[in-house]
Amino acid sequence: MKKEDLLKFIRKLNMRIFSIIIGLSITGMTLIGQTSEKKSKGFIMDKVVKSDKEWQTCLTPEEYQILREQGTESAFTGEYYNHKEEGTYTCAGCDNKLFSSDTKYDSGSGWPAFFDSLDETKVNIKRDLSYGMIRTEITCAKCDSHLGHVFEDGPKPTGLRYCVNSVSLNFTPKKTD
Repeated sequence: MKKEDLLKFIRKLNMRIFSIIIGLSITGMTLIGQTSEKKSKGFIMDKVVKSDKEWQTCLTPEEYQILREQGTESAFTGEYYNHKEEGTYTCAGCDNKLFSSDTKYDSGSGWPAFFDSLDETKVNIKRDLSYGMIRTEITCAKCDSHLGHVFEDGPKPTGLRYCVNSVSLNFTPKKTD
């Protein structure tokens, strides 16, 4: 092989290696973006850890599909969409206290909406790139159950809209003395 041919071959090989490195870098950044999470800060609560089999025995099929498989109930159909009673909304998977009726509002979206969680230790957030959209998923910090998504189009004071599946919630009325 001539020296010129050898140099051409090395240049082509270097370009291929460079292309592979760039491709792997982009893939790595994409994967990191898909899995970036923000865990709650502060108080550390006891985690609820169950196998899929255990979750299937303690949840209804609809609850399992939404809480454990990141499903979504149909808009305007949920039990708590138009719910006006005062009290606390808890996780249907573990009874972790998540939202207060004081922060609930009608967003017009078809799902229960809150402008804040009870505190930042109750809900985890992570990037969700499913269905070709960029969203922020919210999960229960205690049992990692899917609750819904949070958007930055809510009312003051937070500017947030926690859009939550009713199936992901239970409700405890405020005690009146």
